Amino acid sequence: MLDIKNTAADAPFVDAAELHAMMDEVSTFGGGPGGAMTRLTLSEEDRAARDWFAAFIKREGLKLEIDVIGNMFGLLDWAGPDAPVVMTGSHLDSQPNGGRFDGAYGVVAACAAVLALKRHVAATGIKPKTNIVVVNWTNEEGARFQPSLLGSGVYTGEIDLAFALARTDGDGVSVGEALDMIGYRHESAPPLPAAYIELHIEGSDKLEQAGLRFAAFQRFWGATKFRLAFLGRQAHTGPTPMAERRDALLGAAYLIADLKTIADEAGVDLHTSVGRLEVYPNSPNVVPAEAVCFIELRSGSAEVLAKAETDMNAAVELAAAKAGVGFEIRAVDRRRAGPMDPGLVRLAQETAKTIGQETLLLDTIGGHDAVSMAAVCPSIVIAVPCVGGVMHHPTEFTSEPDRELGVIILAGMLWRFCTDGNILEQR
Repeated sequence: MLDIKNTAADAPFVDAAELHAMMDEVSTFGGGPGGAMTRLTLSEEDRAARDWFAAFIKREGLKLEIDVIGNMFGLLDWAGPDAPVVMTGSHLDSQPNGGRFDGAYGVVAACAAVLALKRHVAATGIKPKTNIVVVNWTNEEGARFQPSLLGSGVYTGEIDLAFALARTDGDGVSVGEALDMIGYRHESAPPLPAAYIELHIEGSDKLEQAGLRFAAFQRFWGATKFRLAFLGRQAHTGPTPMAERRDALLGAAYLIADLKTIADEAGVDLHTSVGRLEVYPNSPNVVPAEAVCFIELRSGSAEVLAKAETDMNAAVELAAAKAGVGFEIRAVDRRRAGPMDPGLVRLAQETAKTIGQETLLLDTIGGHDAVSMAAVCPSIVIAVPCVGGVMHHPTEFTSEPDRELGVIILAGMLWRFCTDGNILEQR
């Protein structure tokens, strides 16, 4: 845990016009009408956004490193090779028909913060005590390849590299093949940082409800994700009697309804979903032979999550029996629940307070790369509002003043690392 001491009185100047111009530039890569964004990881749209990020890193004199899973790092090595490193950034990949700000704002904000820091060092002549790394993680979203947090998971050692490279999309293209197609598989990466800070849009409306503009996530929820297939028998929907059908999709329907009941009974500490179905042969006049459910269970409590899994397993057996079909679990991915670093939470609060902003303390229910990083170094996600709490939708939006505020606080936190030699002391 970081021991946060004094708050610096000075702060780097963030150029708002510069920030918004960069955000607009990145939004062209995969952008569509009405604010829509489709920039699936390792796609051509993602390659274009990566090229933009690489050009920024090189133009600003940072060292570009790309690792074996395609994570991109820009090292601002201005404190010397033996100095600690603080990392900041997020991800450039999006959901299909998602929004412009989820992830990409964090990468652009990291770039804008670095520019502010460089100007401040030039103006003050202060010698930084900490090196800075800006990062773009591969496949945070998990929309094209599962599991999510793939790049950061490989970087921290939580996910095996061979396993990650072998993941395939719906067309059978592997992560390794996709990396080679866009030219973003290399073998260099900076060492693990002393701390990781990720700026994000909130993803809910808690800030709006509280009338505040800044949040720090002090805890992250765990998640258990299943790929489960119901196995029936293909038949013609016309002549096949209802009693003789072995409808795999019917089994999935029973389970989806039961998962909602499980969540209702558990209360606000459990979220369940089936966000994706793959049906075979997926024809209007054919009884489905197979229905693959992508199931998520999320909770901040390990006990609640374990009970939900037990309840789900019972519901699967019941659903299969009612539909007269079989089933098999094809993949299980688990993500633990846990705390963000309390010292970084205090640093966020103190930095926000210097500019008159109160910090709302929240849980993050969605996954972020900071969850992977929390296993290896002090980590935190900080957030600014998104209008109406909308995320993963074309109308996802964060106002320009709130975007600017987030970068001001991020730059202020990074500046503390650059100037305070004691900030990295462990309790």
